[in-house]
Amino acid sequence: MNRPLAVIILAAGLGKRMKSNRAKVLHEVLGKPMVVYVVEAAIPLAGNAVVVVVGNQAEEVRHVVTCRAEVMFAHQDRQLGTGHAVKCALPFLPSICEDVMVLCGDVPLITTATLKTLMAEHIRGNRDVTLLAVDLDHPHGYGRILLSNDGQVYGIVEEADASQEQRAIRTINSGIYCISRRFLEEALPRLTNENAQGEYYLTDIIRIGYESGRNVGAAWALNPNEILGVNTPQDLVRVEEILQGRTADMA
Repeated sequence: MNRPLAVIILAAGLGKRMKSNRAKVLHEVLGKPMVVYVVEAAIPLAGNAVVVVVGNQAEEVRHVVTCRAEVMFAHQDRQLGTGHAVKCALPFLPSICEDVMVLCGDVPLITTATLKTLMAEHIRGNRDVTLLAVDLDHPHGYGRILLSNDGQVYGIVEEADASQEQRAIRTINSGIYCISRRFLEEALPRLTNENAQGEYYLTDIIRIGYESGRNVGAAWALNPNEILGVNTPQDLVRVEEILQGRTADMA
């Protein structure tokens, strides 16, 4: 698994459901901003080829990250969606990197081990895109993964755009991807904002890849807790409790 990898961490949003004036990724879990956990999980895979996309309260996010790690920053002036955020980060990626992993700054329980598994599966399958999937009993709030009979991923539908039948799907998208850089650069210009949110979804590259005959697959996370996103104060409490338990198990 020696292929050069770059990592993009999406950390530009405000997170209105947190009911706080502080940018979501700055909220602390056991005394540490949640975005820092994601950065620390990424560095063992990518070294200094980590780009954090900032926007809301950009200087504060830069400060808390640079106090703990050496990374690069890309600025997203307007929050136009995950696809737009990744596009903002592209110019900062080292030219040597053949693959790009995209992470979310509000998923602090993700581990380096799971990211290594995702990368290994991506390389083993000679994939253009590999997404990290999880099966949940209660998938409310997550994008659903659409799988063909032969196991190829042909799309992801966000809950706001999903039909009743699609909302019954239990396999959800974690928002974490490993993508061939060459394919990423081809697919991003083809994204549109024709959806309920009026945003450029990175998830649409899955459909683009499938329709153009690319190899698009999934790797499953063994522990669903790792992909828990923090969107509300209640989510923050839950994640902190899980991390406390993990810390106790390691003691």
